Amino acid sequence: MSTREFGVKTSKRSEMIDITSEIQDSIDEMGLEEGLVLVYCPHTTAGVTVNEGADPAVAKDILNKLDEIIPWEGDYRHAEGNSPAHIKSTLVGSSVSLWVDGGRISLGTWQKVFFCEFDGPRNRKIQVRTQG
Repeated sequence: MSTREFGVKTSKRSEMIDITSEIQDSIDEMGLEEGLVLVYCPHTTAGVTVNEGADPAVAKDILNKLDEIIPWEGDYRHAEGNSPAHIKSTLVGSSVSLWVDGGRISLGTWQKVFFCEFDGPRNRKIQVRTQG
């Protein structure tokens, strides 16, 4: 089992950033040929998901719908004022597990791994742990 960490710098309050190549680089560095990789986001106002990466409109649609369902203005009690970001990260989730086959992440044709920022801009971390 090996673990690597890399940074993600966000520039907007909400955005989805393709981190697939950074995860693959981590797998390459750790030398995993067959097994699993866990991608973990150690932040309470951000998350990680797998979704379509070919059309950037998909990420925009996801973010727009999350903003519609969980607006920034509302009857929130959290003193920091970022409760919507906490709720969104809970819905998206903080980790994804992926197969690694032949040293490559096993994703579908259109799939990419996204870091989801809900309280930016910030400097964030992603942890990658392999098991093979």
